[in-house]
Amino acid sequence: MAQVTVTIDGKAYRMACDEGQEEHLIDLAQSFDLYVSHLKDSFGEIGDQRLTVMAGIMVMDELSEQRKRVQGMESEISTLRKTRDEALMKADKNDAALTGALSTLAQRMEDLAEKLAARKG
Repeated sequence: MAQVTVTIDGKAYRMACDEGQEEHLIDLAQSFDLYVSHLKDSFGEIGDQRLTVMAGIMVMDELSEQRKRVQGMESEISTLRKTRDEALMKADKNDAALTGALSTLAQRMEDLAEKLAARKG
């Protein structure tokens, strides 16, 4: 396990993480620190624990909104896939009908060609 030191609200915290995840953990801590700083600027010194809880709730609210967006996008993707599949099935049916019509037309042309050849000969 790797260890990194992150800073939240001017205080250093030593944390463990998987090897290779150090930069990611540092980035997450910096993002969280922005929430804490924003709240501290808005409300002043209201206590570390309260600031941390409020910042955590803000992050969870943002996460909740993102989850709703993802669910909406997944629903839209599902609808688009269904529409695509229906269009492909319709195209396959149209191709089959067109192939059948062309085959019938080709047979009629061959029959006419044979009749014409028989009249000449």
